[in-house]
Amino acid sequence: MMEKQRKYNRDRIIDTVIFLLLLAAVSAVTLELFHRQTLGSPENGYHSDMKAYILKMQGLDSGYNFPYPVFFKIAAFFWLFSSPEFAVALATMTLNSLSIVIVKLVLNRMILAKCDGCQGLFGKKWAVGILLSLFSVSLFFISMLYPPRGIYLPGIQFKYLGVFTANPFHNATYMAARPFAILTFLWYVKLLDVYEKGMRTKRKPEGVAPWDYVLFSLFLLTATMTKPSFTIILVSTAGLIMLFRLLRNRFRNFLPAVQLGLCFLPTFIDLLYQYSGVFVPAEGDEGGIGFCLGEVWRYYCGNIPLSVGLAMGFPLLVLLLNPREIKKNTMYRFSWQFYIIAFLTTFFLYEKGFRKMDFNFSWGYMYGIFFCHFVSLTVLIQTTLQVCGIHSERPAGQAKPLWNRLLLGVQWTAYLCHVICGLAYFGVIARGASYY
Repeated sequence: MMEKQRKYNRDRIIDTVIFLLLLAAVSAVTLELFHRQTLGSPENGYHSDMKAYILKMQGLDSGYNFPYPVFFKIAAFFWLFSSPEFAVALATMTLNSLSIVIVKLVLNRMILAKCDGCQGLFGKKWAVGILLSLFSVSLFFISMLYPPRGIYLPGIQFKYLGVFTANPFHNATYMAARPFAILTFLWYVKLLDVYEKGMRTKRKPEGVAPWDYVLFSLFLLTATMTKPSFTIILVSTAGLIMLFRLLRNRFRNFLPAVQLGLCFLPTFIDLLYQYSGVFVPAEGDEGGIGFCLGEVWRYYCGNIPLSVGLAMGFPLLVLLLNPREIKKNTMYRFSWQFYIIAFLTTFFLYEKGFRKMDFNFSWGYMYGIFFCHFVSLTVLIQTTLQVCGIHSERPAGQAKPLWNRLLLGVQWTAYLCHVICGLAYFGVIARGASYY
C-alpha cells in the first residue's frame, strides 16, 4: 500500500513539474506577443484591438462600446503596479494560461485518473501525464490549415479571414472569455445527463446538486460579462436541446427544465443590457440584427465548404472514423451540436449598419471550432489508449489490429497538421505580420 502511494506521489510530482514548465514557457511567449500588440500600430505591425482595450480600461473614450467589464477589471488590477500596456497584456496572458490549466485538469480527470492499470512503457502514468500536458498546450496553438506561400486554394483569399481559427491570437477578449466559456461548456454537459432527474434530495440522490446549478449560472454570466459571443451560441444550442426534450417527453420534464432554465436568467438580463449598448444604430444608419445567406462570409471567402474543411479538418476526420462516439458520448455530441448552431448563426446572421463587415458573429463560430477540436482530441486520446492496449479498461495484450492503428495514425497526422500550421501562424503574428 505504501509503495503504491509513493508511486502515485512520484507520478503526480513529475506530471505537475513538467506541466508547470510548459505553462511557464507558453505564458512567456504569449505575454511577449500581447505586449507587442499593445505597443503596435498599423505602421509597425501587431494588428489588434489592444489600443481600444487600453483606453477602455483607463475609462477613456475608445470609440467603441464594450459593455462586458470582466477583462477590463482584471487588467485594471494589474494596472495598479504596471503600465497600462503591460497590464492589458498581462491580463490577456493570465486568462489564456488559465484556459490551458483548466484543459489540463479536465484531461487528467477524464483520462489520467483511469490509467492506474496502464500497461507498457508508454502506459506508465507519469508518461501519460506528460503527453496530456503536451496536448493541453498544443490545443491552444492549433490553427486553420493553410498551404505554404505560393500555393493557391480555390476561393480562399486569406489564411484566417473567412476560414477562422480556434486561436485568434489578435483578439484579447476572445481569449479572456475562453476559460469561463470552457467551464460553462463542461458544466452544461454535466447537467445534460442529470437535470431531468430534478434537484438532488435524500430520497433522490441521483439528482442535480444545487451547487452545480449555481456554478453553471455563475460561469455562464462571467463568460457573458467578458465577451458574449460564446453565450449566444451556448444559449441557442441549450434552448433547442431542452425544447426538443420537452416535446419528446410531452412536458413531463417541465419542472426540471424550468429549474435549469432559471440558471440562464442572470445572463439574459446582462445580454439585454449589452444589446441596448452594442446594437444601437449610428445616426442615419440602420441598427439591429439582419438575416442573409452567407453574404458577409462570402465577402471574405469565395469557397465556404473548403473553408469549413480547413478550419475543421481534424474534428471532421475524427467524426468520420468514430461515428459511434456521437451516440454514447454526451460531451462529444454536444460539441457538434454547438458547432452546428455556431455555423448557422455565422452563415445567416449579421449586424446591421457600420458593423456589418466586422463579421462579429464569426466569434461564436470560432468557439465552435475550438470546442470541436478540444472534445475530438479527448476522444482520440481515449481511443488511442484503448486501441494500443495500454488503457486500464482493456486487459494487457488486447491491442486491436494493425488497421485500427493505421486509422489512429491518420487522425493524429491531421491533428499534427493543425498544430504545425498553428505554430507557424503564431510565429508570423509574433513577428508583426498581419493576422489575415
